[in-house]
Amino acid sequence: MSNFPQKVDLFIESFIAQNGYVRVLEGLKNTVLIAVAGLIIGILIGTLIATVRVIPKYKRLPRILNGICSFYVGLFRGTPIVVQLLVFYYVLLPMLGTNMTGLQVSIMVFGLNSGAYISEIMRSGILSVDPGQMEGGRAVGLSFATTMIKIVIPQAVKNILPTLGNEFIALIKETSVVSFVGAADLYVAFNYIGSNTYEFMVPYLVMAVIYIVLVLLISAGIKFMERSLRKSDRSH
Repeated sequence: MSNFPQKVDLFIESFIAQNGYVRVLEGLKNTVLIAVAGLIIGILIGTLIATVRVIPKYKRLPRILNGICSFYVGLFRGTPIVVQLLVFYYVLLPMLGTNMTGLQVSIMVFGLNSGAYISEIMRSGILSVDPGQMEGGRAVGLSFATTMIKIVIPQAVKNILPTLGNEFIALIKETSVVSFVGAADLYVAFNYIGSNTYEFMVPYLVMAVIYIVLVLLISAGIKFMERSLRKSDRSH
């Protein structure tokens, strides 16, 4: 470690003098964009799937939809996300004749993958809500869908907020694999700096620190939201 100061100097020179910070900022922006967009898409898909899976299966259509949703969840939970990225980018897109950037594919795949996990999270949250809430909504003339959207799902989200926070953290960390499809994330940015200086120790240490700071910020945000919700519940 006697030459560690020299390694730091090389990193600073590449980071500032050679505009390495520009790539880092772009990588940070893409990392956060993929994770945030993936989470939003995942929440939408997950909520829809969870709703389908808790609908009573008295008729044929709900049973068919439930089977489709079960297959979807099993598919995306049963394969690594890097495999999903590679299949979408190098197999499905050429077959469909569609042009999408690595960033766009990453957002789509992370959203679809997150939807599979969030669907199970949301389903457990919906099942944790007192069944009397649904019965009360139906008793006052609300439809099943309206009762779910206005009464049950908001309460379910309160119950699963910490778990959704964990899913967001997982998405942030998993974005390190998007370089497989040419998306420029934090890993790509710091790997570029390391390649320029032929020294990877300091760039990778700084990259790790940035990921840790992102996770700490997300955790603090989730705790703040939990406290706000508890205060809101007490005020009512």
